[in-house]
Amino acid sequence: MGIGRQQVLVTLALFCTYFIWGSTYLAIRFGLESFPPFLMAGVRFSVAGAILYIVMRSLGAPNPTLKQWLGASVVGLLLPAVGNGTVCYVQQTVSSSVAALSIATAPIWMAIFSSVSGRKISRQEWLGIVFGLVGIAILNLGGSLHGDTMSALLLILAAASWSFGSVWGRRLAMPQGLMASAAQMLAGGAVLMLASAVSGESWPQTVSVKSWLALLFLIVLGSLVAYSAYLYLLKTVRPLVASSNTFINPIVAFIVGIWLANEYVSNEELLALTIILLGVFLVLSATNALNDKKI
Repeated sequence: MGIGRQQVLVTLALFCTYFIWGSTYLAIRFGLESFPPFLMAGVRFSVAGAILYIVMRSLGAPNPTLKQWLGASVVGLLLPAVGNGTVCYVQQTVSSSVAALSIATAPIWMAIFSSVSGRKISRQEWLGIVFGLVGIAILNLGGSLHGDTMSALLLILAAASWSFGSVWGRRLAMPQGLMASAAQMLAGGAVLMLASAVSGESWPQTVSVKSWLALLFLIVLGSLVAYSAYLYLLKTVRPLVASSNTFINPIVAFIVGIWLANEYVSNEELLALTIILLGVFLVLSATNALNDKKI
């Protein structure tokens, strides 16, 4: 593939993860008005994964091998199930803006996990990590998460799980192309449906039009389009660059949350947003940001 075409595809993929995923936090909030969290997330990824799997098989893509299914299941557990499912659960009590802001720390966790796997972290990246941790502290001590220790810990778990899965998944056997997205979403959806059953969730008696539209948005744009775009980025550029969407997502989430849901953003949250985004910028703009994969 020519370098020019690859740059175009990377740009399009980044656009999808920046703006579509930035809006999914509000879509999750609207979906939760009718659906319980694990059931909603489970249906989202199960349906999207099944659609993509059927399409890919009809186009001649081979069925994943057992080793590839295992690798995809690990990533499906860490990203869609733990990473996204936890966010859905927490958003029952936390605004979409705060949830997006907490997940914005993903590149910082990726830098930490990458260092554990042997890559040296530069001074600029360490500085970015420090800024990110300070922003998390402000959000938890003075923002909407003040006194809500469980929600704070769960959001940290979600960001860390998503980051660890993104870094580790590059070393696992994985199906080729979009079949990897299908297998991961199917595996993650199965885990979420199991969590829904274990927690006693049931299908709602009535579902609002807003919740149906939110679920459709999450399935088509949030999963089929944006999740596949994210996996393409993970294969093409370094994980820290692939996760640069977390620099834009909180801004998009803040704007659509205030615009469409009248969410309130406190001064402490704005300060945390500024500091966390500064930390993410320092991590992503480090001179070795594209060491592993070149665009």
